[in-house]
Amino acid sequence: MIVRVLGVGQFRLADDDLEIVQSADRQVELAMDAGDEAAFGRALAHLTAEIGRVGTPVAIDEFVRSDVVVPDPDTTLAEASTFLADDGVIPG
Repeated sequence: MIVRVLGVGQFRLADDDLEIVQSADRQVELAMDAGDEAAFGRALAHLTAEIGRVGTPVAIDEFVRSDVVVPDPDTTLAEASTFLADDGVIPG
């Protein structure tokens, strides 16, 4: 799976890493559902950090379609509510 983090870049995620990223994504969902801006910011920062930690960066001169687009770590809850799907950022 190719994940683009806006403002950061694209990352290849192996199937084995999806559970880690999906767990972090669930925290983003919970914070959104609660309307908790502070928790949302922490959860989104954690999600993007996990993507960068377990993912392999896609070279900037390699053009591949992203399967998922994640907002940048500085996105506010209000901005994200128009961006994120009901099932979170990472499908599954």
